[in-house]
Amino acid sequence: MSQSYEFYCARADQAAAAADKAELANVRDRELRAEKTWRGLAEHARAVAEERAKLVRDKQTEADAA
Repeated sequence: MSQSYEFYCARADQAAAAADKAELANVRDRELRAEKTWRGLAEHARAVAEERAKLVRDKQTEADAA
């Protein structure tokens, strides 16, 4: 099951909130690393979705031209 951009952004936001509340430096660092990872996954999911949509549009354009 593929995850959505919104899911990854929500997890990144949760990690950022946890980092803000963390009292220990190592916990804060861990949550900030998690946030960075979730944001990277969100960006990747967004890029994949855009590429998929572009391919669908291109196929539709080719079908319309034929």
